[in-house]
Amino acid sequence: MLERICAEGLTRGTRQIYETLTGPLQKDHRLAMDRLLDNRENGRTSLLFWLRQPPRAAKPKHILIHIERLKTIQELKLPEGLERTVHQNWLRKLAREGGQMTAQHLGDLEGNRRYATVVAVVLDTRATLIDEIIDLHDRILGTLFSRAKRQHAEQFQQSGHSINEKLRLFTRIGNALLAAKETGGDAFTAIEAILPWEAFRESVSDTQKLTRSESFDYLPLIGDGFSQLRRYTPSFLEVLELKAAPSAQEILKAIGVLKTMNEHQSRKVPEDAPVSFVRKRWEALVRTPDGIDRRFYELCVLSELRNALRSGDVWVAGSRQFKDFEEYLLPRQRFLEQRERQELGLAVDNDCERFLTARLALLDREMAAVEKLAAENELPDAAITSTGLKVTPLDKAVPETADALMRQVYLVAQLRRQTFPIIPASKDSRSRNLPLRDMFVAQLAP
Repeated sequence: MLERICAEGLTRGTRQIYETLTGPLQKDHRLAMDRLLDNRENGRTSLLFWLRQPPRAAKPKHILIHIERLKTIQELKLPEGLERTVHQNWLRKLAREGGQMTAQHLGDLEGNRRYATVVAVVLDTRATLIDEIIDLHDRILGTLFSRAKRQHAEQFQQSGHSINEKLRLFTRIGNALLAAKETGGDAFTAIEAILPWEAFRESVSDTQKLTRSESFDYLPLIGDGFSQLRRYTPSFLEVLELKAAPSAQEILKAIGVLKTMNEHQSRKVPEDAPVSFVRKRWEALVRTPDGIDRRFYELCVLSELRNALRSGDVWVAGSRQFKDFEEYLLPRQRFLEQRERQELGLAVDNDCERFLTARLALLDREMAAVEKLAAENELPDAAITSTGLKVTPLDKAVPETADALMRQVYLVAQLRRQTFPIIPASKDSRSRNLPLRDMFVAQLAP
């Protein structure tokens, strides 16, 4: 009877989940779900199987393929907030079951179950695609920074010999100038005594080429990889629905400027483009005498976007890893309704003032009890002396029977190593087909 009741309850609950997921679907949505189970053009796999393909190496072309998959899902135009109508564990369970089925098996399911399962798979795939697209972009951007840093170090190492030569030369010139100053000699004559004037002019020019910026930063070299990013960043920024906290609104506005520029194929950054988020490290590269540099402005925006995604100041609608923190909580209206009906199920007072008052009263009582025990020197396993608090060391928690067993096992192991060598597996032992326990006992037998 209990088994039948549980099975019936589970069946009814599952059907309710199917109805919840399929209820908001229109006829167009259902037809689109059916088309996902059809084979692709000139292909042997279904469209749903293609959507679930994992990414390859972090390259622009693979990001573009993933973006195409995400656009295919977005074109389905599923009802907004459908993924929040059922518990996330049930949604993942349905997605996992659907992912293990072939398109033919999904097509053979009963209507509501089929559409609900496909919807769960699509919603799960959408979140996975968004996270993988951001991860691929993050890896490409990280590779770009690492390459620039490595190139900067290699250039410095290659120019180290020339820098050392210039330092020795200018040390000699400096010493000659100091000597001319002390003796009242001519400075130009002192320089020409070291090397001809034309050679000195060429040496100064060569030294300027070897000179790095004052910050000795590798950021200027990042611009060399801008063309690689431009292959996919317009689609990347267009396909993601980004939202931001107040602290990152300027980054979101800058992304809007870039999207507008991409739409109109404009190369010049507007003078009123937001720049308050540009850090001092980027300042000299972004702001130039001719205005805002397009290349480094976009690189700076992408870099700050990556930082904001990691910190949670920017989130992506539909993502699993980069979703809004509020989505982890109950919807506000539902929370207010449950609190009004006293259905939150929390073992604490719903009123903050009453809760804090009760906890402070409990703290006062416990502190008074501790003070009384300390005054009477009756604190358990502790004592307060003139030098401070002394805590009695913990007693050994291992029971005596465990110690005896440990000594017995250790003794047996010692005797086994000293008296009975380990018998390797042989044809004879295999032919006898003795269990391992019997072989061990046989070796310990007198």
